[in-house]
Amino acid sequence: MTQLQARDVVRSYGRTPALRGVTLDLDEGEILAVTGPSGCGKSTLLHCLAGILRPDSGEVTWRGERIDTWSEAARSRLRRTEFGVLFQFGQLVAELTAAENVALPLLLAGTGRREARAVAASWLDRLGVGEVADVRPGEMSGGQQQRCAAARALVTGPRVLFADEPTGALDTLAGEQLLTTLVRLSREKGTSVVLVTHEPRIAAYADREVVLRDGTVDHSGLGVPSTGGHR
Repeated sequence: MTQLQARDVVRSYGRTPALRGVTLDLDEGEILAVTGPSGCGKSTLLHCLAGILRPDSGEVTWRGERIDTWSEAARSRLRRTEFGVLFQFGQLVAELTAAENVALPLLLAGTGRREARAVAASWLDRLGVGEVADVRPGEMSGGQQQRCAAARALVTGPRVLFADEPTGALDTLAGEQLLTTLVRLSREKGTSVVLVTHEPRIAAYADREVVLRDGTVDHSGLGVPSTGGHR
């Protein structure tokens, strides 16, 4: 079942075009890799799909509703409930411990502090970093920070996880461990994943790959199945 759609999405930064009419679908439970060279519009597309940016024209539809017309507050609420976002460098709050960082989306949604802390601890355990629950980001390794960021993105049980170069700041082993964990959790929960990457070995974790070039979909690569060797 298709749950997220982009139709003729255009987005520019000033006079510099980033997206030139991108159309794609994301199915429920699907892991979709968006690949292409640096500067081709991958991150801009992810930000439009996640409601972080509004396209200049075109449509972004979530389960039949156009979210590109929603207010910033409504789109933020969507990202706190149905969507999770994992950025390349984690973007953890430096002053908070790992558990406090992971609990933050739950607290913003109105969950009680004790319950939020318990759920956060559970997710840190699932991501293999339960031992850093009371540690601040500056005292963690890069791999630990990114796993904590992944726990924060997943703690609300999102229907879609948007992962923007999630292994870019990690070494090969830490990156593969993180992707293996994300794929396993996606299969267990039926979570869809939009995975932005420029690395073929990372795209191989996806079910399908869409290639962007100069802000448009390279139709020679549209819908190409991944090697699927990590399912």
